[in-house]
Order: sequence, then structure tokens, then C-alpha cells
Amino acid sequence: MVLGTCVLSADWDFSRIGKRADELYGLSRDGRERLEEWQRLLHDQADAPEAEQLKAVNRFFNLRLRFRDDIELWRAADYWATPVEALHRGAGDCEDFAIAKYFSLRQLGVPSEKLRITYVKAVRLNQAHMVLTYYPQPTATPLVLDNLIDAIEPANRRSDLVPVYAFNAEGLWLPGSGGGKHVGDSKRLSRWQDLLKKMRAEGFP
Repeated sequence: MVLGTCVLSADWDFSRIGKRADELYGLSRDGRERLEEWQRLLHDQADAPEAEQLKAVNRFFNLRLRFRDDIELWRAADYWATPVEALHRGAGDCEDFAIAKYFSLRQLGVPSEKLRITYVKAVRLNQAHMVLTYYPQPTATPLVLDNLIDAIEPANRRSDLVPVYAFNAEGLWLPGSGGGKHVGDSKRLSRWQDLLKKMRAEGFP
């Protein structure tokens, strides 16, 4: 897979990724086990229908990662962890869940145009939040993959979430009817670019 594009061309070498994780983040038997479970998930779901892939990936990360905020985990106000970092720690905050689900589904072959990492306001919590949204068709109401609840529901049934903007490897969108308004390139997001650099350092092709 070429990070930052919609082209899938290579399997992930989990042996190399695991070794790089040990080198970068320290030895962790629990972390290595979670990486192996992630590898099994991707293997087991490789030929499944997209609806099943969504459920399996959402369930996997909601079960494997504990919610912890960035200050507690990384001593930073806003830190975007790679899936490997999150699984190594066994924890992450909302964007770490969304990012891990995004890359997992992309590796399973879900087209980039169907997936957006979406910033929202969580009304009940009165704070910023991040989810992964899945568009079965370009102008369809998206489904929401969220760490706050395990159920995958259409966005129009999530009145507790108010969309602010969304992005994926190809672009940025503002909320609106018919799939929202495309307003630019995700290269403008410095944390997204930093995330891709970290993933390349971890051994992703």
C-alpha cells in the first residue's frame, strides 16, 4: 500500500512491523500480541463483504483499545498515534480509534472514497470528537464507526454528533448534503502528514 493514496499494491509485513515497533517503542509482549491479533483480523476479513468488515474492524478496536486522552498517554495536548502505537499501548483517544479503523479498512480493500475520518462535536460531552464515516455511495448518508458506542448507525440517527469537517488520503470536506463539499487536500493537515511519516518508519510500504 502506498500511504496517502488510494492504491493498494502490497501486503503489510507484520514481522518487520513488529520488529520496528520493538525498536521504536520498546519491548511489550502485550503489544506484540495485539499486533498479531490485528494481523489475524485482516487475514480473516480479507474476503468478507464490506458490511462484515466494518463490523469486525469496529468491534476489534473498540475492544482492544482503552480510551485514554493524549495528555495521559503522550504528554501532549493533541497527538495522532499510528495504529501500531495505539496497539502497543493498548490505548488511545478518539482520533486513534478512527485512524486505526480507517487504515484497517483501506488495507482490506475498502475504497478511499467510501471512508472519511470525521471531526464532530459530541453534544452530550460538549467536546470535540473524531469518528470514522463510511459512505456506501458518494451521496449516501454515511454510517458512523465510533468508540463511544459499538453499534454502527447512520449519521442521521446520531443527533449527538455535529459534523465539523472530514478528511481522508485524498481530500478535505465540509459538511453538507450529497456527501459534503470538497474543499482541499489533506496535505494541509500537518498531523496527518506526520502520521504517514511515522507509519513509513514503522515499516509500512
